[in-house]
Amino acid sequence: MAGAGLAGSLLGVLLSRAGFKVSLYEARPDPRKVGYEEGRSINLALAERGLHALRQAGLEREVMAQAIMMRGRMVHVPGQTPQLQRYGLDDSEVIWSVHRGRLNLAMLDACEAAGANVHFGCAAFNFDEHNKRLRLRDRSGKERSAGYQVLVGADGAGSAIRAAMEMRIDLGEVVEPLGHGYRELEIPPGSNGEFQIEANALHIWPRGRYMCIALPNTERTFTVTLFLPNQGPHPSFATVNDGDKAEAFFAREFADAQPLIPDLGLHFDERPVGQLATLRLRRWHYGPHAVLIGDAAHAMVPFHGQGMNCAFEDCTALARQLQQHDDLEQAFSAFEAERLPNAKAIQDMALENYLEMRDRVDDADYILQRQLEQLLAKRHPGRFVPRYSMVSFTRVPYAVAQARGRVQREILIEATRGLDSIEQVDLTALDQRIRAELLPLD
Repeated sequence: MAGAGLAGSLLGVLLSRAGFKVSLYEARPDPRKVGYEEGRSINLALAERGLHALRQAGLEREVMAQAIMMRGRMVHVPGQTPQLQRYGLDDSEVIWSVHRGRLNLAMLDACEAAGANVHFGCAAFNFDEHNKRLRLRDRSGKERSAGYQVLVGADGAGSAIRAAMEMRIDLGEVVEPLGHGYRELEIPPGSNGEFQIEANALHIWPRGRYMCIALPNTERTFTVTLFLPNQGPHPSFATVNDGDKAEAFFAREFADAQPLIPDLGLHFDERPVGQLATLRLRRWHYGPHAVLIGDAAHAMVPFHGQGMNCAFEDCTALARQLQQHDDLEQAFSAFEAERLPNAKAIQDMALENYLEMRDRVDDADYILQRQLEQLLAKRHPGRFVPRYSMVSFTRVPYAVAQARGRVQREILIEATRGLDSIEQVDLTALDQRIRAELLPLD
């Protein structure tokens, strides 16, 4: 397997436990010895799909011991008291903030404990499908090869295995840059050593074309992420391009956050701008020779918090198909047929969620629709299930969540059109419509 990041190490655990002999080849040095690399998003949102995979790998307890519950979005609007918009109905429906680096370290330990061999400083760059040899290059540039029976590309959005497959077969690769980037900052603990703002929430400062968010860490810090367009005369990383301008920008646009971020300008200058894009493929496998999972197959923007969860769901699906099919072509084809439509659905929903987070969460019509959505979820449990709940708190296929979400959104829009309060909604007529248009979820 190429790649020993989150998806690769989890698949390594699952396959090793199933009796496969697993070797992983990772381009980076061992992060347990040299520390975790910087420059990637520090926090990840863990939801039910990811939790299910961790349970199968026996890792749930260890990971959850370092996770922080997030009940919903704490929305910061200028001149108003921050308001919590819950993700679900109660504390049984929450997501969890986890540290990418610590999670990867724990999973590498588990991968090796399960019997897998992890080789660091070995970058896969091609493969020989006829002799079943994976071609590798160490950090000094020396080349070698290793044998394999099943080749999995879990080597991220810049996947070398995907590039090697593309030389042999048309994967239909399309990369869609978002045109927006991000920079990460930090809110440290207060003078009392505690969180300076509400700990159990994802904080968001929506500002139309851009936004700022903050996720909690176990060290009582928050990772702050600023999302801006890359170019343009309005606020963008082309105009907010150094620490002094960032200080002034935060003081003007995020006035309640700016005092919480000491050394904002210094850290702004030190940390790179991360880029955001969606990677789409028409196919994920090359005959019986190789298959892609995670970001190597379907990198997405982070605004639904599902990149890791989707990758983990890939791992459980591929492990299951490899156990059910002796023929690799059949296993890879079944895996692709199951997962590719669902990956496309969550990629689309993640893009939609960016618009919602930065531009709609403080709109009166959106707030009214959210109130009605939660009321209908209580009145019709298992039938009217908010799209966010289907995505984050269940393992309903993403494509099903997307399709039902479209129907439910139309119901909410039509039921609240021209209204100012939930008391004006004709709930009797709405109940009848829901029973007619939405079958109960299995």
